[in-house]
Amino acid sequence: MTEVILGGLERAFAQGGNRLCFIDPRDPNRIIKVLRPDRSADIKRAKQSFPRNLKPLRYFDENWQEQRVYQKIQIAVGDAAYDLIPRCYGLVATDCGPGLVTEMIKDHDGRVSLSLKQCIWQQGKARSLMAVVEDFVQRWGELGMPSRNLLLHNIVVQQSVDGPKRLVVIDGLGWADIVPLAYRCPRLARWKARRKAQRLPQAMDQLLEKQRTGQDWGYHGWLDEEQRIVAAGSSAASQTDR
Repeated sequence: MTEVILGGLERAFAQGGNRLCFIDPRDPNRIIKVLRPDRSADIKRAKQSFPRNLKPLRYFDENWQEQRVYQKIQIAVGDAAYDLIPRCYGLVATDCGPGLVTEMIKDHDGRVSLSLKQCIWQQGKARSLMAVVEDFVQRWGELGMPSRNLLLHNIVVQQSVDGPKRLVVIDGLGWADIVPLAYRCPRLARWKARRKAQRLPQAMDQLLEKQRTGQDWGYHGWLDEEQRIVAAGSSAASQTDR
């Protein structure tokens, strides 16, 4: 397998709790997620107690786990899922370790879409945004989309020329149950997905209350403007250079 050169950990444009995100040098419409050195599979396994520490390393590898979840979503939900989540293109070898390639969610101007958390913090509960949220909540439940709790920083708001277009969940996918029966029971999946999606408005209100009372934003989910420019020569870069 040919190794993809990412150019070092400092080239990541975003960071999550377990992974770093890079622009795929082969295609600026895709990103490559690699494990943070301090969150590698062997370090995570070493922190586990017996007998969990006997599991193979892949069970502590977030990229391997996410690819597996995508395979299950394809079987359980099908192509309709990709209205609500990025597409996944599999694992690749990189100079920063194994990476998972997924679709880059961008706005109409070529910039990386902002998280729902950042949009709420900056704009509040604008009517146009809330309409998209309502559509998402309904569709997420109808499809029975597998996820852990839906966190505001794991959801991005894709913008069209006319404003918010759709919400896309970029992390936290897959049922967290020890025995995930919902993958095989659509009725159970819809019930679980509906419950998780319906908590979003409450999470938004809690974030706005933090802002109102002068509390800190938190750690995850913020992109500065320069981080949103996905590649030199893109429409976003051209507009910024003018």
